[in-house]
Amino acid sequence: MASVKMPQLGESITEGTIAKWLKQPGDQVKKYEGLVEIITDKVNAEVPAPLAGILKEIKVKEGATVTVGTEIAVIEESVTATPASSAPPSKEIEEVQAAFNAPEAAAPVPVVGPSSEGRTRLSPAVRALIEEHRISDAELSRIEGSGIGGRISKKDVEDFVSKRTQPATANGEQRQTAASPAAQSAPTPGTTIPLSPMRRAIATNMLKSKQTIPHAWTVAEVDMTNVVRFRQTTKDSFKLREGIDLTFVPIIVKAVVEGLKAVPVLNASWSEQGVVLHRDINIGVAVSVDDGLIVPVIHQADRMSISGLAKAIDDLAKRARAGKLGIPDVQGGTFTVNNPGTFGTILSYSIIAPPQAGILAMDAIVKRPVVVEGDAIAVRSMMNLCLSFDHRVLDGVSAARFLQGVRRWLEGFSEQVPLY
Repeated sequence: MASVKMPQLGESITEGTIAKWLKQPGDQVKKYEGLVEIITDKVNAEVPAPLAGILKEIKVKEGATVTVGTEIAVIEESVTATPASSAPPSKEIEEVQAAFNAPEAAAPVPVVGPSSEGRTRLSPAVRALIEEHRISDAELSRIEGSGIGGRISKKDVEDFVSKRTQPATANGEQRQTAASPAAQSAPTPGTTIPLSPMRRAIATNMLKSKQTIPHAWTVAEVDMTNVVRFRQTTKDSFKLREGIDLTFVPIIVKAVVEGLKAVPVLNASWSEQGVVLHRDINIGVAVSVDDGLIVPVIHQADRMSISGLAKAIDDLAKRARAGKLGIPDVQGGTFTVNNPGTFGTILSYSIIAPPQAGILAMDAIVKRPVVVEGDAIAVRSMMNLCLSFDHRVLDGVSAARFLQGVRRWLEGFSEQVPLY
């Protein structure tokens, strides 16, 4: 018998939620074949079987959240499988983890239904909703996906269910509905929205962050006029050459990298033994997805040009929204950048992602009158950068010095700054 345990899905992850069992007790499983889907606040992933055999028992039901190392299933090794090793039980845990980190772990899970690209992947939350309302394959094929590539979202399913249930009402009720649509469409007071596994995991980690990290904040106002002009004159040729848009994010990430080089104590983590300074600068970039927020990581961002950062960010964001991130894509972050300014915010206080020591929120770039040199008033493109930092790791002076460096780099931006 081999014990399958909840694997470690990232350095800051302490638990995971069982989204769906891909095998049932009595089923034959092959080594590295998909066994179970697990959800954390960082990624949805398929965990493969660590060995070939028969799934003897499922210990944790779908929807349950358990800590890392908890036994979730038992596999009985088949007679035709490779003889079991005489290694101690801890070896089994290592095999599960090794299997999880294999390339197959990031492969999309095929689902029964339409064959178009936008429908071959359904998030666990969407799949659970489909099963709850007993939507058939034929009905699923009629749902128009509003997500990227035609991907079906929870709202698409909810809208379909709402339309499907309307004909079931009596004729009199139908006439009443037509006569008073406003009354029928009003939400029921006190309606409880069930928590998706990802939302529950995010809530747990954010609460832990606020309870264990003494957050402090500092804000810098940045004149982005030079950056805006540069992007305006460069974006068309860049897209023609690279096939992707040149946004402000990679330019700001480059400024953050330069700031972290100057103030390395912010590229660090707190531990009871001391402050751990990280050699590499691995920048997490927050990406909004259907079920919440995912933060894929640009590894060794300090070795990349603006063009390289743009390509990395574009690739990670697309794969995050398509549900195709692997575990390495969300591990190892040393600092995070968030972009709420996309939605027009002007001042945002972000929560730090443990074990990192800081997160930078970039707000909207807004044109407004500003007093410039010679006491003249000019219209400039202004942006607020808000830094949340762990006050155990660094003091306000170091945090302010970091923001000062980022601000000066951005305000001094010119065409002389290499794009490649």
